[in-house]
Amino acid sequence: MDFGDFPDEYRDYARSRVAILPVPFDLTCSWKKGTAAGPAAILAASPYIETYDAETAIAWDCHVGGEPICLIGFESRPLLRHGGVPGDGPESWAAGTLFPQSSKKVARCINAASGSRPVVVLANLSGFDGSPESMRRLQLEYGAEIGRAVVNFEGPILFYVIGRYHGGAYVVFSKVLNDGLQAVALEGSYASVIGGAPAAAVVFPREVRGRTLADPRVLAARRAIETAAPGERRRLRDAYEATFESVRAEKLGELAREFDATHSVHRAKQVGSLDDVIAPNLLRLHICRSLAATRT
Repeated sequence: MDFGDFPDEYRDYARSRVAILPVPFDLTCSWKKGTAAGPAAILAASPYIETYDAETAIAWDCHVGGEPICLIGFESRPLLRHGGVPGDGPESWAAGTLFPQSSKKVARCINAASGSRPVVVLANLSGFDGSPESMRRLQLEYGAEIGRAVVNFEGPILFYVIGRYHGGAYVVFSKVLNDGLQAVALEGSYASVIGGAPAAAVVFPREVRGRTLADPRVLAARRAIETAAPGERRRLRDAYEATFESVRAEKLGELAREFDATHSVHRAKQVGSLDDVIAPNLLRLHICRSLAATRT
């Protein structure tokens, strides 16, 4: 293994400008031997160093209830990007979103824990970023690697929805991929293939437009244009456009709330996408009991 276990294109010895060779050397130890194992330990740990641009995914090897686990979470606030930002990419790392490097990081963490310890995922996850930059940087491939890691995982995966659970995340962490995956949601969270806001904007634009045109404020603004003197119509048309956009924004939010209320975590449980819905204050207790049950 080379440092970082990077792809071959980044670790070709013949093309490298600098090569640092690890030397297992114990000769100068004055008390206890062991430094000879240092280079091998550094190489073994190197694949798990923080990956640049993978900050939206967080992973820990830790203990919960005395049980060793790999704990995976996701940033619930936007993060500033450092350095130059490509014109076809997002200006910041959006909250609850997986980008190419964070997707790769999650897949590697799951693979590393396979057959060794359970994986616990605390998910506030709206899905994968779809910007041209992310597509160019292999977002689809790395997203699929998460699904592959879940399919091949040996051991229990405890998946907890603590905020939102939508989009591609709904696919790659699906229960049908691995019989050992247990999916649980907290009361008040959301779980569906698509969230309410994107559903209103993309799936139901005709419904939103119909509700907007039928709103009394929009109807009144339109009638004002029809009955106004010719000199007043330009000003009233500007007022109509402003009213239309304001009302449309309200209707988008209204339809989004209706969608989320219909496609609730309880409905997801009814159709088999979730195993249970629990109160937020029972989260740690549920994790501990589930880990104990998998051990026995």
